Amino acid sequence: MIEYLKGVITELNPAYAVIENGGRGLFINISLHTYSSLSEGRDVTIYIHEVIREDARQLYGFAGREERELFRLLISVNGVGPNSARMMLSSLKPPEVIEAINSSDVQVIKSVKGIGQKTAERVIVDLRDKVGRAAAGTDFLVQQDNTAREEALSALTMLGFVRGSSTKVVDKLLSGNRDMTVEELIKQALKNL
Repeated sequence: MIEYLKGVITELNPAYAVIENGGRGLFINISLHTYSSLSEGRDVTIYIHEVIREDARQLYGFAGREERELFRLLISVNGVGPNSARMMLSSLKPPEVIEAINSSDVQVIKSVKGIGQKTAERVIVDLRDKVGRAAAGTDFLVQQDNTAREEALSALTMLGFVRGSSTKVVDKLLSGNRDMTVEELIKQALKNL
């Protein structure tokens, strides 16, 4: 898998960018949010999500890791493909998508072209617990793939604490310091439970 690409933008369009990297021009699908932060002829680092199918290999690029993680969460929802997720991130800014999910605002999500009532409801139900409520411009996702988080939650559950309340405490601790070790997380969580 490709984590990111560094190179010079040789072609820039609101829907895609071509980045020269190692003598090759790579076609990368982008959102309007990413487009607004890029300019042609400049060196950039774009975070990549790669989609490999039998008939195609597509690259989706994002100006920041947070937008890419939101894209990945969106495509994890049944009925939301890469193009629908990109359309959502082009129609709404990432913090607006987060706010719509957190406030269960089906109408905002449904306003995106290609997203119907059932899909909008599914996005809200599936992602409500996975996104954070941080302010715009900061990390706005709760890291769901954090190994230390999962290990700490597992240990707290084995100690007899309810997973729901443990999750809230651990996520709050991680929002203040994402680099905590498992031991630190457990010790601090025990003080707060």
